[in-house]
Amino acid sequence: MRTILLLIFGVLFIGCKKKNVPKPPGVATLVFPHKDSECTTGRDINQSTSEVEFKWMASDHTETYDLRVTNLNTNVTQTINTAAISAKLPIAKGEPFSWFVRSKNTKGTASASSETWRFYNAGYLTTYAPFPAENIEPKNGTSIFKDINNEVALEWRGSDIENDIVSYELYFATTSPPEVLIASPLAGTNTEEVSVASNMTYY
Repeated sequence: MRTILLLIFGVLFIGCKKKNVPKPPGVATLVFPHKDSECTTGRDINQSTSEVEFKWMASDHTETYDLRVTNLNTNVTQTINTAAISAKLPIAKGEPFSWFVRSKNTKGTASASSETWRFYNAGYLTTYAPFPAENIEPKNGTSIFKDINNEVALEWRGSDIENDIVSYELYFATTSPPEVLIASPLAGTNTEEVSVASNMTYY
């Protein structure tokens, strides 16, 4: 009788053992260049380019990182893959950039993206234009419902090194790029109600 009970227990124990599920990579924390700042530590390569070292903190369950740096004026992106927590890239002087890090591992297909930070690479300028405003809502490519007044709310975020944004220009139309200036809200305002029609695409 004792032998039979032990065999049954063994079968149940083995049958209930959970399969190890790979843990997805964690989100990396960005360190440098700082958010909404001017990067002045680049190593001069030539008159128009300097080499900047990007740094971030290690994330859990991560084997490699994809560093993605985008010139906000040209929309050109540079990508480098590394197992380290820093990487150097040559970038144009005096230009605005955004950057983020994607954490990856080989145990699964999941990845994790950090926050996206923006900065100006130091150059010959002593003052800089604001960063391009970021569209917050509606999300790009989404379908939304208008309210009872046939309106939707647009939301954006603006940032600037000197923190001296005065106002925004809001363009909204059914053509791309939109060329109709519909509002010029002052700094401190980041939403605007706009009239829309059903079954239309707006930019």
